[in-house]
Amino acid sequence: MKIRYQLAASAVALTICSFSSAAFAQSTGSVDFEEEVIVVSGSRSQDVAGIQAPDSTKAKAVLTQELIERQNPGQTILDTINVIPGVSFQNNDAYGSGGGTLNIRGFDSSRISLTFDGVPLNDSGNYAIYSNQQLDPELIEQVNVNLGTTDVDSPTASAVGGTVNYRTMTPTEDFGVKVSRSLGDFNFDRLFGMVNTGNLTSFGTRAFFSASKATNNNPFNNYGVIDKQQYNAKIYQPIGSDGDFIAISGSYNENRNNFFGSLPLRNDAGRVVGAASTNRFPANNNEREYLINFPCTTTVTPVNGTAQSATTCGTEFDRRYNPSNTGNIRGSSKFTFGEKLTLTVDPSYQYVKANGGGTVTAREARRDIDPTGGTANCTTVVSGAGVNCQAGYLSGSPFFGKDLNGDGDILDQVTMMAPSQTQTHRYGVISSLRYEINDAHSVRLAYTFDRARHRQTGEVGLLDVNGEPFDVFPVNGPQIAANGVTLQKRNRLSYAILQQVSGEYRGEFMDNNLVVTAGVRAPFFKRDLTNYCFTSSAGGFVECFGDASQNAVNATLNPTQAGPQNRVFKYDKILPNVGFNYKFTPEFSMFASFAQGLSVPGTDSLYNAFFFPITTARARPAPETTDSVDLGARYRSGNIQAQLSGWLTKFQNRLASAYDPELDQNVYRNLGNVDKYGVDGSISYQPIPQLALYVFGSYMKSEIKNNVAIGENTDGTPVFAATAGQREGGSPKYSFGGTVRGEVGPVELGITAKRTGPRNIFDTGSATYTGTFIPTGAVPTGTLGTVSRTEIFGAAAPAYWMVNLDASVNLGFLGVSDKTRFQLNVYNLFDQFYVGGFGGGLAQSATYNRATGVGTYGSPGFVQIGAPRTVSGTLTFVF
Repeated sequence: MKIRYQLAASAVALTICSFSSAAFAQSTGSVDFEEEVIVVSGSRSQDVAGIQAPDSTKAKAVLTQELIERQNPGQTILDTINVIPGVSFQNNDAYGSGGGTLNIRGFDSSRISLTFDGVPLNDSGNYAIYSNQQLDPELIEQVNVNLGTTDVDSPTASAVGGTVNYRTMTPTEDFGVKVSRSLGDFNFDRLFGMVNTGNLTSFGTRAFFSASKATNNNPFNNYGVIDKQQYNAKIYQPIGSDGDFIAISGSYNENRNNFFGSLPLRNDAGRVVGAASTNRFPANNNEREYLINFPCTTTVTPVNGTAQSATTCGTEFDRRYNPSNTGNIRGSSKFTFGEKLTLTVDPSYQYVKANGGGTVTAREARRDIDPTGGTANCTTVVSGAGVNCQAGYLSGSPFFGKDLNGDGDILDQVTMMAPSQTQTHRYGVISSLRYEINDAHSVRLAYTFDRARHRQTGEVGLLDVNGEPFDVFPVNGPQIAANGVTLQKRNRLSYAILQQVSGEYRGEFMDNNLVVTAGVRAPFFKRDLTNYCFTSSAGGFVECFGDASQNAVNATLNPTQAGPQNRVFKYDKILPNVGFNYKFTPEFSMFASFAQGLSVPGTDSLYNAFFFPITTARARPAPETTDSVDLGARYRSGNIQAQLSGWLTKFQNRLASAYDPELDQNVYRNLGNVDKYGVDGSISYQPIPQLALYVFGSYMKSEIKNNVAIGENTDGTPVFAATAGQREGGSPKYSFGGTVRGEVGPVELGITAKRTGPRNIFDTGSATYTGTFIPTGAVPTGTLGTVSRTEIFGAAAPAYWMVNLDASVNLGFLGVSDKTRFQLNVYNLFDQFYVGGFGGGLAQSATYNRATGVGTYGSPGFVQIGAPRTVSGTLTFVF
């Protein structure tokens, strides 16, 4: 690896030029390729107070450990990047273990690639990002964000909206121990420990081992605990003198969380604050805390011969668990062959066991699946003319066909736990071969493989008399029906497979002032999907029997349902990725890039398509594609990092849930084209070593090109939601903020403030209502019904300020290590009340009467309450 230095030896100590500071890509191959052309001149630093604007052909931002370590103890890295322009993150709790909502340049998290040492972390089925399962921040060397583009070897099926990549630290050559203890509001208690072994052998073998444990109560009600533990290790072996190495890392994370703080977004009169659909959202801080039915006890006494209803104890949304066990093993390596050829290989394995969801009303009886005779009472009749009673998870409920509460009859209903269970085994490798043509030109060829076995089930579990589950993972001891079959609300097996070949050229021209990159990636996606249940609607509703003989009976009685089957979907596309960076002076440069992106439909939308015959167009959802252009300028000197960029993304085949007029229900559909454009900018300035200033801002506009069908008239003409020309929901119109950080002796103080602009609730730009309305294009043929609506929430979540404070005291003056310190963090310093995370949506749910032309508004969506003011203190010892 050749890094050209243009500085005197006496200036080396003033310049950051280590492996870690240069590694602003995701895979080892991308790191190696970008490092090859780093030019460090004069006393120019690559970061200012932990913030970098890399001199890249792409719009990028990098945050280093210097900034990361100042955040709340244990904080998710996705909250830390909220200071990058174009990024919007709403945290569900101040400590980062309760989840959150990420948006970059108007793209939601399912369209953003998140990688960890090059390993893809997006869910292999729906591409979701789980912010509460990220690496302990003490171990993150740096995080970099590609705004709107990817690296050519990115192992992603969905990144049309950019990438977030973070890398773990390399074990130190000296032995060291780091221990920290944190206490804070809401009974927060966290312990973190790490041991660096130092060099274990004469040839530089070294490692680190770490563990953490954190618990806290949820901040809003009288129930719910967040309990998280994490273990990490890394072994690093340098090879030779060319920077070659082999590293093996492992991580295991375990969360036991309850849901909390998600309430219906409405403020109409006559309702109280709470998480039920009949409740409302708080109007201010004074209403932010609410009660649920806890503690509670099941008081129903089983009585033979009496039909008894299910208890409500334990059924509230906030009683739901969201447990997860996640782990991975990662390898990374670099080998230099001669002076021109370099090979990098990054293999990985990931395991996920997780679920989410609530309770269900289980029936002791069977269910009549014969539609010809109506729905029979299967507590007394098993079969007959037009009657066929079967056990199974049918019409959204489990039917057992046996006594569940021990009273000797099958007349009753019983509350049970019924989450959606996921277990994933995922293998991958990213390999890259770089050839240095000469000092100014190099090329690389990369191969990426990613294979995920994604098992999705929905077993039913038992609840104790106090509403608590006996096991948060019902898959460990699933409940069995009378016929010996495990009852589950879904049952499917998916293989998500990616094979990708990519190539990239990098050249320097005009005395090294012009850098040109030209790459192309060719991904080949395969989705091998098997649904063991019947698909009974285009919305993905299923009927699960789990028995071949029962399947055969149902197929005969309900021929309109799509039976259990396997389908294979394949997607591929050639995606160019080009850019340039031109230096007008050593400090000032301009850059531009163009990249195409591809997002393959997730498994949910593909399984929904099983309802349609395989030969129809609706059975094969099209992928989303983007064309993204960035144009910007940078200024980088010893004490300034500045970047300004304008961008345009043209989005084709935007996938969302929309109404199907033929089937009269919601299905996934490509809604057409969306144009997104905006401007991002940031400046970090450190006039003296004791003072650092940072300001950032962004503006974003999106425009949906088409209206979307939400129904049809009796004559077959469509009725539309007025989305054409509107801004997409869920993303802020603008954001801006800044940081001031000062140091006086052993004391350091930082204030970060960010203003997040309004976020449309729906793609239609409409307010939330209750009552009735006439949709666009509705032409009633009968007597017009009563039309009366009342606004219960505005069109957008209001703008809000988030101000965070961090202060620390270096305790070196006490005679201990100068890295030992006490840190105080205050999250949401002024206790700003605001609407937290939500995903946005097409329009408010509604039903439409084709005859009268009148629509009736349904329930509003649920959104999070913004995290309240939270104070914590951390004492860190370094030996």
